[in-house]
Amino acid sequence: MGAILNTLFKILILVLLVTMIYNLVLAMRQMIKKPDGEQKMSKFIGRRVMLSALIILLILIGMATGVITPNPRPF
Repeated sequence: MGAILNTLFKILILVLLVTMIYNLVLAMRQMIKKPDGEQKMSKFIGRRVMLSALIILLILIGMATGVITPNPRPF
């Protein structure tokens, strides 16, 4: 059960990372296409910031609950 939860948690974080990168690409395309498209570009950038905060929050919750464990110290 723990391994399945661990895997699902990591898949969720991966999906959120891919969605964040997708929103970054959409904002870049909007910036290149229309110089007056700041309204739409800021929407994509805002989504990316929200997803970044959500990813950090999920990682902290996962570490606090023991679902994911950080790498051991390198020395």
